[in-house]
Amino acid sequence: MIFETDSTRDHCIRCGTCCLNSSPVLHTQDMSLLTLNSIHRSKLYTIRKDELVRDPIKNKLINSPEELIKIKELSNNRSGCIYFDKTDSICIIYNNRPSQCTALKCWDTEDFMTAYNSPKLERRDIIEDGTLLGLIAEHEKRCSYSLLRNLVEQINSKGENVLEEILNILRFDHQIRPFVSRKLDLDSNCMDLYFGRPLAQTISMFGLHVEQKKDGTFLLTASK
Repeated sequence: MIFETDSTRDHCIRCGTCCLNSSPVLHTQDMSLLTLNSIHRSKLYTIRKDELVRDPIKNKLINSPEELIKIKELSNNRSGCIYFDKTDSICIIYNNRPSQCTALKCWDTEDFMTAYNSPKLERRDIIEDGTLLGLIAEHEKRCSYSLLRNLVEQINSKGENVLEEILNILRFDHQIRPFVSRKLDLDSNCMDLYFGRPLAQTISMFGLHVEQKKDGTFLLTASK
């Protein structure tokens, strides 16, 4: 697991290891935390189906078999939950922390496994705006990870034509975020929740690197 088990312990010593390793996934029992705004939507992001993620149980990279909503990490290097205060080694939403956090005990993983295997929240569970849901569905249709994987696998055989298709997907993913924020008057910090992390970042899972030039165009290269 991504957290160390310690059978010699029977209580939390606030070492922060579990909070620094990653952030929790939200489950259906966490819905009230969103409706009461205990956790703001701007603090969340979506892992989309087939996106490369680290399995917290097997501690290895997998393609996510389902959509997940997670609390954001402190940085792009995924150095822990944004709600963890490193200075005082405390959770700043402790009384309103998600079910995974409540269940997590490094000395006994039974409760965590029960929470981990319970139904998980998806975007359709927390979004009521039909227009936004329609735009999310269109984004999924045009920017799915399964579609990207198929295109990447054809680069060697079809070359420039496939690269242009990938670049079109990157442009659409990049442009839909400010468009939706502006047209629907939504917080721009919530776009990673509505559309997942930008493909310009996550495309590295395919061994590719994206650089955006000053003129707004994208340059696609193999990762170093």
